[in-house]
Amino acid sequence: MEEEIDAFIRFLAVERGLSENYQLSTQRSLGEFAAWCARRKQISRTRDVGLPLISEYLAERKGGGLSASSIKLIVVALKIFFRFASAQGLVARDPTDALSLPRIERFLPETLNELQVEQLLESVNCEAPLGLRDRALLELLYASGLRISELAGARLENLNLEEGVVRVTGKGNKTRLVPVGRKACAALANYLEQERPRLVRRGSGSEVFLSNRGSRLTTVRIWQIVKAVARRSGLEANIYPHLLRHSFATHLLSNGADLRIIQEMLGHADISTTQVYTHVDQQRLKAVHHKFHPRAQHRHPADLSG
Repeated sequence: MEEEIDAFIRFLAVERGLSENYQLSTQRSLGEFAAWCARRKQISRTRDVGLPLISEYLAERKGGGLSASSIKLIVVALKIFFRFASAQGLVARDPTDALSLPRIERFLPETLNELQVEQLLESVNCEAPLGLRDRALLELLYASGLRISELAGARLENLNLEEGVVRVTGKGNKTRLVPVGRKACAALANYLEQERPRLVRRGSGSEVFLSNRGSRLTTVRIWQIVKAVARRSGLEANIYPHLLRHSFATHLLSNGADLRIIQEMLGHADISTTQVYTHVDQQRLKAVHHKFHPRAQHRHPADLSG
């Protein structure tokens, strides 16, 4: 089974072009299952695995306290592996055909409102050392809804301030063009003209955002920058980079943007991932309706006696 898992991971890398993180996660899930089969059931061949065995393994992992989302990752890994094994003739039939994915409670993403975002951005002191960089960084996070890894990897040759777009590489090494708003373009121009040249060192690359040592900013450092700005802003919300991505999508939707366009800008492969923002917007609409509509508020029974 281990050899066939290795062949499958090579297939994911070469034929499907999936990210290294996805490959590692899938290999870990399948490797743990193969080790369990060998240790507990003395089964080492893929063709000897059946649905009862898989169900027993999943039940044991669940009983050990593994979350539903982690169980789902294992189930997905097993399903795509055995689909591959079936196509390659390694098994007589796919034992995961009847295996369903566990239901996962979907938590609505946290967001900032537009005034909170404004307060956060305006709290950056552009006169302070690296202030122009930090302002440009936050403006781009909110203006384009980038993932923190996409922001860290953003390069000068992929940034076009005249056109107001940035080309980023997202999950699965897929590239997309994302608009950059006017205020973000202005902040980026100030940083690129006035501050970035002073950060460049002999070994610097073409990443847009550099550290004071001239190296690209890591995702950890970007997280620290956002948290530091949030503390100085006086906002009580728990602010982190991905919160600006959630806020970007929610504000686009609430201002009338089409869900498919938002999906494209976020780089979501599946529209269902983007649809969570419709629930956020529905909650906002209900709250507004409850607050302002004369017949929406709950009244005291005494008020109804007339």
